[in-house]
Amino acid sequence: MSEANPPDIIVGVDTHKRTHAAVAITGLGARVAELTVPACTRGYRDLEAWASSLGATRAFAVEGTGSYGAGLSRFLRERGHAVHEVCRPDRRARHQHGKTDQLDAEAAARALLGGRSAAVPKSGTSEVEMIRHFKVARGTAVKARTQAMLTLKSLIVEAPAALREQLEAVGGKRALLRHLAALRPGKLTTTAASAKASLRAIARRWLALDDEIKSHDAHLERLVRRRSPALVAGVGRGPRHRGGDRRGDAGPGRRQPGARPLGGRAGEAVRRLSGAGLEREDQQAPAEPQRGQAGQCRAAPRGRRADAGARAHHRLRQAANGRREEQGGDHPLPQAVRRARDFPPSVRHTEAGERLSRSALTDIGASTSSA
Repeated sequence: MSEANPPDIIVGVDTHKRTHAAVAITGLGARVAELTVPACTRGYRDLEAWASSLGATRAFAVEGTGSYGAGLSRFLRERGHAVHEVCRPDRRARHQHGKTDQLDAEAAARALLGGRSAAVPKSGTSEVEMIRHFKVARGTAVKARTQAMLTLKSLIVEAPAALREQLEAVGGKRALLRHLAALRPGKLTTTAASAKASLRAIARRWLALDDEIKSHDAHLERLVRRRSPALVAGVGRGPRHRGGDRRGDAGPGRRQPGARPLGGRAGEAVRRLSGAGLEREDQQAPAEPQRGQAGQCRAAPRGRRADAGARAHHRLRQAANGRREEQGGDHPLPQAVRRARDFPPSVRHTEAGERLSRSALTDIGASTSSA
């Protein structure tokens, strides 16, 4: 092939925190060149210029587009290049051919050439990436707040008796946290003072984390409504899944007005879990709950479920009655086994024993006389 018309190349890049290793191959699989650049904007420009000098760049195969290769992937996509995400090479191939950055970059290019990797990475420049940032920050804050609360409870249990009794008299979680945040430990000469200082620090940390979580929630609410208004337009929906813990949300056993019930197997599973089930809007109102003997309230079933339940109950009763008829008669042996040692036998079992003994004596006498 002449130098005036260089072949299309595919550039594979093995990304790291400090440097990126790149290898270029042709469309026929021939290795052309390799390059190592720093992981910065200047290195990205050098890599793009180097690839353009080798020929028309068909695509870039980049490892780790969600971590170390995120900056390079965004830079190349902004320049109009085709970028594909490639997974790390197979361990068996590494064992056979060795492990170097250049070999990993070449393996990435050959994976794209062979069609084994053709995933397009995320752009990382839209509002979706902004939502992901706030979601990550909120998740870490929620974990830290939960750990702070668990530590507070543990310290209160282990605190001196006088301090523990004083804190147990405070009602409500918020009131307790504000009370702990306003403690004055004084000089740290006793265990009570050290406990107050620790409780105050952790309570203030919890309150700060709670304010941070509320700030993240406000940002998420605004971004989600701007990005996808239909996602939060329905009743009981929000920018994130909270499992019905918000006031007014429909829990597993409730359905708000305007909410469409689920259908198919999923809807049947939800209806079984929720007891009475989720009825359609054109159906009648649910029946009044029935109160059982144990004081528990349950909804009365209707429709096919009620008919099936009644038929099953009837079959069970028939089977039980049939077993009673088959087991009719005297059974002195099981009753005698279950009877206490010093407890006198009943009259019914005594008469059965006397009849048995008389019949046995009659048989013995008849056999003696015949002999």
